[in-house]
Amino acid sequence: MSGEGSPDISVDGRGMAITIVAGRWHTEISDGLLAGARRVLEESGAEVREVRVPGSFELPVAALAALNGGADAVVALGVIIRGGTPHFEYVSDAATSGLTSVTVKTGKPIGFGVLTLDDEQQGIDRAGLPGSKEDKGAEAAEAALAMVAVLRSLA
Repeated sequence: MSGEGSPDISVDGRGMAITIVAGRWHTEISDGLLAGARRVLEESGAEVREVRVPGSFELPVAALAALNGGADAVVALGVIIRGGTPHFEYVSDAATSGLTSVTVKTGKPIGFGVLTLDDEQQGIDRAGLPGSKEDKGAEAAEAALAMVAVLRSLA
C-alpha cells in the first residue's frame, strides 16, 4: 500500500479556515473521503466549510473561489476511475494541473485528496471506510493543516 511510511501529522487548527471541496462522483468513496477530512479538521479545531461540486474536473475553480474568498487552505477530494476511454487521463490531468495552478497562483495550500484509480475497490481501500487500509481524506486534511502552519511560520 502506498500509505507505508506516511508521516504522523497533528496540527492545532484553531484560527484556521479550511474549505473542503468534494466531487460527487462515486458516492460511497467520496463520502468516505469527506468524512475522514471532516473528522481531522473538526478534531484540530479549524473552522470548516464544505462545498460539493459535480466532479473532479470542477475542483480547481471551486478551490480558487474558496481561497480567494478567505479560506486559509482547501482540501480537494475527488474520485476518478479508469474506464475504456481517454476520459480518465484528461480529467485526472485537468484536476491535478488545475489544483497545482491554483495553489501556486494563490500562495495558499491545497490538501490533495483526488484518487485516480484503476477500479472501485482501490477507492474503497483508500476511502477511510470500515475495512479500508487507508484514509486519504484524512491525510489530505492533515496536509492542508500542516501547510497552513508551515506558511505562517515563514511569514
